[in-house]
Amino acid sequence: MAERLDASCLTCEITFKVDFFDCDPMGIVWHGNYINYFDRARSALLDKIGYGYLEMDKSGYLFPVTEVKVKYMRSLRFGDLCRAKAVLEEYENMIRMHFELYNAETGVLTTKGTVSQMCVEAKTNETQYVCPACFVDKVENCIRAGGF
Repeated sequence: MAERLDASCLTCEITFKVDFFDCDPMGIVWHGNYINYFDRARSALLDKIGYGYLEMDKSGYLFPVTEVKVKYMRSLRFGDLCRAKAVLEEYENMIRMHFELYNAETGVLTTKGTVSQMCVEAKTNETQYVCPACFVDKVENCIRAGGF
């Protein structure tokens, strides 16, 4: 059996300003938008791996979200600078990432969670119980290179 590689060296951080339209009438980020912030970081990490959403589509696979876990600890507010961090946890049987959101100006951790995505073959809509080699190979090449 092949050696299992630790994907936790594959991380990505992005920073962005919290927009007015992301907030509720109290100026606090609406709870559902934190998932959107996770997705921004996930997209950036997948792009760094070389398997972003356009590459997924070209490869003939889809990765619908199957599970989301979120822990809200502090609020982000309109005008705050958010630092979103994504860490790849699983890549062989599914894509699972851990996320942390910080107020970039204070360094306070505001939100953390995980998102899991399963692999589906686009043509047949059949669940794949392992990720395709085109993705796994890219991840393992990044891991062997020591991350980003």
